[in-house]
Amino acid sequence: MLLMLSSFSFFLVSSAVSSSCKLRRQFHLSGLHKAGDVNLGGLFEVHYTSVFPEWTFTSEPAQPTCTGFDTQGFRHAMTMVFAVEEINKNGNLLPNVTLGYSLYDNCGALVIGFRAALVLASSQEEQFLLQENCSGSPPVMGIVGDSYSTFTIATSNVLSLFRLPMVSHFATCSCLSDRQRFPSFFRTIPSDAFQVRAMIQILKRFGWKWVGLLVSDDDYGLHVARSFKSDLAKTGGGCLAYSEVLPWDKDPAEIRRIVDVIKKSTARVVMVFAHEIHIYKLMEEVVRQNVTGLQWMASEAWTSVDVLQTPEFMPYLGGTLGIAIRRGEIAGFKDFLLRIRPDQHHNKYGNSIVDQFWEDIFQCRFAPPPAGWVEAGGVLCTGEEDLHNVESELFDVSNLRPEYNVYKAVYALAYALDSMLRCKAGMGPFREHSCATLQKLEPWQMIYYLDQVNFTTPFGDQVLFDKNGDALPIYDVMNWLRLPDGTAKIQNVGEVKELVDGEKLTLKENNIFWNFESKQPPRSVCSDSCPPGTRMARKKGQPECCFDCIPCSEGKISNETDSTDCTSCPEDFWSNSHRDQCVPKKIEFLSYHEPLGICLTTASLLGTFISAVVLGIFTYHRSTPMVRANNSELSFLILVSLKLCFLCSLLFIGRPRLWTCQLRHAAFGISFVLCVSCILVKTMVVLAVFKASKPGGGASLKWFGAMQQRGTVVILTSVQAAICTAWLVSSSPAPHKNTQYYNDKIVYECVVGSTVGFAVLLGYIGLLATLSFLLAFLARNLPDNFNEAKLITFSMLIFCAVWVAFVPAYVNSPGKYADAVEVFAILASSFGLLVALFGPKCYIILLRPERNTKKALMGRGTPKT
Repeated sequence: MLLMLSSFSFFLVSSAVSSSCKLRRQFHLSGLHKAGDVNLGGLFEVHYTSVFPEWTFTSEPAQPTCTGFDTQGFRHAMTMVFAVEEINKNGNLLPNVTLGYSLYDNCGALVIGFRAALVLASSQEEQFLLQENCSGSPPVMGIVGDSYSTFTIATSNVLSLFRLPMVSHFATCSCLSDRQRFPSFFRTIPSDAFQVRAMIQILKRFGWKWVGLLVSDDDYGLHVARSFKSDLAKTGGGCLAYSEVLPWDKDPAEIRRIVDVIKKSTARVVMVFAHEIHIYKLMEEVVRQNVTGLQWMASEAWTSVDVLQTPEFMPYLGGTLGIAIRRGEIAGFKDFLLRIRPDQHHNKYGNSIVDQFWEDIFQCRFAPPPAGWVEAGGVLCTGEEDLHNVESELFDVSNLRPEYNVYKAVYALAYALDSMLRCKAGMGPFREHSCATLQKLEPWQMIYYLDQVNFTTPFGDQVLFDKNGDALPIYDVMNWLRLPDGTAKIQNVGEVKELVDGEKLTLKENNIFWNFESKQPPRSVCSDSCPPGTRMARKKGQPECCFDCIPCSEGKISNETDSTDCTSCPEDFWSNSHRDQCVPKKIEFLSYHEPLGICLTTASLLGTFISAVVLGIFTYHRSTPMVRANNSELSFLILVSLKLCFLCSLLFIGRPRLWTCQLRHAAFGISFVLCVSCILVKTMVVLAVFKASKPGGGASLKWFGAMQQRGTVVILTSVQAAICTAWLVSSSPAPHKNTQYYNDKIVYECVVGSTVGFAVLLGYIGLLATLSFLLAFLARNLPDNFNEAKLITFSMLIFCAVWVAFVPAYVNSPGKYADAVEVFAILASSFGLLVALFGPKCYIILLRPERNTKKALMGRGTPKT
């Protein structure tokens, strides 16, 4: 604001007795002017340095001197002139209205650019009459420019107070998107916010997560640094190895320090958001220290700068990737440039930039020349020199980038003005539906129509502004190709543009030149990526890109690269050996296909077969004394029950089903009770017969007739059947997937449902077996030659020993081994009963038939062998 006040001190002064205003003093600004019905303003950097004389209070302030003619800046200004002339020739755009222009050179200095902006806002007429209402058409309806973000911020801050629209072609600072602070600012170049996102897209494409950042010490660089750090953290695209600010002044010590930081860092990618003057000084030190092996990333400010593309710098900057302003084509522009003549572009205020261009390109001076110019051999300009005989970058229109933005900016203002003047009375957007008129235009009215601008350039690009005044963002991706002669060629290798769902990067990777021996993109990471099956563990005190890779624990996986955490597998799944997939858990049960299951199945079938064979032997020899003397009916029933015992063990093998779980224990319990109850009755019969053989003991046999024996067996077996029925009804056994025994296995088992029911079932069998054992033990010394009680005693001893050992073994066996223990107990006890009860009898029947006689059994005679 102080700058504005100091500038206004030169401005208007009015007299109380006069109705006119007169300038105290004019700014002597380089520029170019052409009057029209409506005028547009322009601010360009035609000179890149300026010299300010010392100010004193004893004389009139001297004007600053602009030096260092910038050909590209001049071409930017002439692009606006070309666009205005092209619009004036267009009968469809602004018909019957002639556009004029007032262009000024900011000389690369904020104070000069600021003065020029104020002149554009308030005119530089030496004297004019005031109307009664102090109103009148403004000097310009909009300004194209400025070239630098810092200049634009300062200028737009003031011009926004007057709602004078500015459309910049080169100011990229994201801060200018603040609509509250800059309500009249627009631009045809993407903001740095998009530039940063575009750079991050390139980093992601090549996996560069460890980068260095260098920025210039101004609004452009500092805003970019903040935006880059913020966006990089949000997207997780990488980390900054270092962040340094390049000084404006020539500070060799600071430059050496920064290059030393670059040299020592492990980051192979260096991003630079700065102006060419910073890069030039930096690269001089890079060359001096011979810092090679780096991939440079260039911002749009220096991607296309020719001064850096020298044989001295190319060994280091070759392969640079950068983004550049969208390239466009402007038909007829080169012919226009070749037709430039000083006499065609007069400036009533003097200091025409066309005259300055003419003097620079032909190395001559217009009259009157500087003192001593002619004497020193200098040539006077005639204005008739031929531009066709001059080689200059001015005429190279193959790579129009900032110029294309200037072109779009002028047309945006023209289309807004056209829409404003086409407004129909009573249908306007302003108060009481009023419209603007050519005789009474206000700059603030242009802002409304600029917000509505939407047109397509002849090159095919759509131009419109969003709510922040930013144009549709798009950048070209450029690559510095190192040529054999040491020079460089900048080639287009892609583009990045913003879509509704984010940024889209298109790259022709095969065309990219990499300045490395491998001819491949470099790797730039603090830590190598963590493969699937591991997770990242951040190193303490270091950026998040620096981490260790920790294998996932059992039961957890990570199936992506650089996972921050391992996820647990679902209940029925487990991690594989690589910890990168969840695979179904192994299913475990006592199977028919495994060795243990095969052995138990074989033993069960063998026992069933042997029982059947023994039953056949007893049936075949049922009339012999050996069979008849041992209660053949109970013996047959025992053999049948043993067959059932052997067969019920098969229900414990195979995948548990609901019916097998319910049937296995019921079949096992009833089969064994049937067998043991028969043995118990048989033992009681043996005791009764022995007692009956004594005097007065015959009455005891009446309780052990055939019907009583059958009834006793049926009653004892029915009790077990009732126990099983109550158990199945109240809390039935059911199949269950047990995941508690093993982490990586699912054990299919039958849960007993009611532990009480299972205990009662086993307890009842144990009660009958114990009773049989005790009775048989009492009858073991009966005087018969073949004492059945001894065999029963021995068989019950085996039976009880097996089932007493079964209980702790069953309780302590997990999963399928519990079923195996139970099957083994069933088979062992069944074989024990079969061998102990029927082995000796079969031996006599088959091998010692001479002992299968009534005498031999009664002990009355033993045949001689």
